[in-house]
Amino acid sequence: MTTDTDQNQKIEKLRELVKDIDFGMLTTIDDDGSLHSRPMSTNGEIESDGTLWFFTAAPSHKVDEIEQHEQVNVSFAAPNKQCYVSMSGTAQLVKDRNKIEELWKPELKAWFPKGLDEPDIGLIKVNVVKAEYWDAPSSFVAHTIGLVKAIATGEKASSGENEKISLG
Repeated sequence: MTTDTDQNQKIEKLRELVKDIDFGMLTTIDDDGSLHSRPMSTNGEIESDGTLWFFTAAPSHKVDEIEQHEQVNVSFAAPNKQCYVSMSGTAQLVKDRNKIEELWKPELKAWFPKGLDEPDIGLIKVNVVKAEYWDAPSSFVAHTIGLVKAIATGEKASSGENEKISLG
């Protein structure tokens, strides 16, 4: 049985792993059932309940896909740190003005030149249900020592920490 404390620690671990990763790959299901991925800039945070937010233009192909098939996946990678995270759940378009203002950052003007006055600005809310991460030693030296040790002992190399998390 997972306690609230355990769940909070798991979400905190996910938050720590992705906090410095600027882009995640949002995967949706296209009309023909194929998977379609594109890079999306996060707001740099996962909320305490595991929710992710992405700014979007409300009329867009990804929004159409989400409205047809709410199942999505978001993956994050920081190869230089040997850190990889995959999150799956459901997504929806949110046009809540207060939430848009709360999450707005000036650097988003690169995609939304009119800022908060952009007429079609919206948010994609991803309700994360499952997550998995792989977090290995990040330094080249630590990684190399692990590989050399595995070769010398004949044991499988440790790929670091791997955990599956259920949030829903």
